[in-house]
Amino acid sequence: MHGDDVPAGWFSSRQIDARTLVVALRQLLAAVKLERIALTDLGMDPAVISALDDAEQVFLDALPNIKHVRDGLTHFEDWARGRGGGPQKDARRTADPRDVARDFWSFGYDPAADTVTMGPFTISVSAAAPAANALCAAIYAATRAVDQRSTAKLRDQVVQALTDAAIPCAPPQGPVLVSQGHDMRVWLSLNLSSVPDAELKELAERVARVMTHAGLRLTSSAFPEAQDIADRLLAGEPLRVERNGP
Repeated sequence: MHGDDVPAGWFSSRQIDARTLVVALRQLLAAVKLERIALTDLGMDPAVISALDDAEQVFLDALPNIKHVRDGLTHFEDWARGRGGGPQKDARRTADPRDVARDFWSFGYDPAADTVTMGPFTISVSAAAPAANALCAAIYAATRAVDQRSTAKLRDQVVQALTDAAIPCAPPQGPVLVSQGHDMRVWLSLNLSSVPDAELKELAERVARVMTHAGLRLTSSAFPEAQDIADRLLAGEPLRVERNGP
């Protein structure tokens, strides 16, 4: 929209882009709503939900009229007749629908003011990009919090399974190392220097059996289909821990 205007038939490309922008911005709010429901269903820390709520409010403060502009655009068949909901419904209490339609019906992008307008409602295009970026970052952060919790639970499960089998895994000197990576995965490897060579093979085989018994599997990143899990542990390869089922 800030670039060159390219005619598309009878229409300006900027006017077409304005419509796409409005719908996309409103869809971000729909994404927040869906994520809020998911976070609640998952029993996430209320602080995670509050952070998402705060980010949404900042977005709305920057683009306070986005809902009305989008509603007028997508429900044009009603707004064009003064029969829309929301503000048009309120206006019909004291005015004829034709007058309501005249006051509320007009959509367009003004390059000089850098604004998109639907009747009396206006949003700033220059404010849209930073507002959208910030809200997208908040949505991502909330999603990552879910992944972090899931990864932490998986790591705890691995540690508990090893502990129950009397296999030490406390860092940094434990014979088995269990780590939670920045990639939101749990990795398991042998601390080869802490175990006598004669005991390494037995330890690797025990670890593989314990993981299987716990409903977990060890996977090689280099060779995902590899079955020689114990040998890969003996080679010093960190293996990814995954659940066998949901």
